[in-house]
Amino acid sequence: MRVINLEAITGTVHQPEPYRHFIGNNVLKPESAPTVLADFPVIKQTGFFPVSDLTITGAFQDLLADVAEPAFSAAVSEKLDLELVGKPRLVTLRHWSAASDGRIHTDSVSKIATVLIYLNEQWRDAGAGRLRVLRSANDVEDYTAEISPVVGSVFGFRRADNSWHGHLPFAGERKVLQVAWLTDESKVARKTRTAKWSRWLKRLNPFSG
Repeated sequence: MRVINLEAITGTVHQPEPYRHFIGNNVLKPESAPTVLADFPVIKQTGFFPVSDLTITGAFQDLLADVAEPAFSAAVSEKLDLELVGKPRLVTLRHWSAASDGRIHTDSVSKIATVLIYLNEQWRDAGAGRLRVLRSANDVEDYTAEISPVVGSVFGFRRADNSWHGHLPFAGERKVLQVAWLTDESKVARKTRTAKWSRWLKRLNPFSG
């Protein structure tokens, strides 16, 4: 691994409730974190962007190379009791959050599992923007864990009908790399097209959230 510290995943204890997940810290090697942050690609809109649509340079290329390694998928597989090696992946980036983001959801049924790697140098808020592992679809205050989006924090979960997660409204810089394993390649293509369509609509109406 070039920049990822796999021990941040393999050394965690998976949590079975309310759905299978793990939470870790320091997933970036300390000597690599500053250059990865410095090479975060330029993104001016809110929402997630497929990395294939972005200009990736420097240490950020190393980060993407690491998450593409079979060893990364294998480490996540072991924690989530899944076989993810060789499964189609969709890798996306967020730079900015809108106040409308973070609503409670489970992820779509086309996703098998998701890992979020947070990339914010610091986080000083009182709770907004901190991802929560939720017990239900109805109460963002009914949570079992809360993840600060500070650099090196990592959250992985197995998609299920009850894999509820979300956060209190936050508008501003909230950098995160999302790696999702999908059921088949056609779902990767469809989600990529959907992301492009959403960005086109936001260019027409930048205040749509």
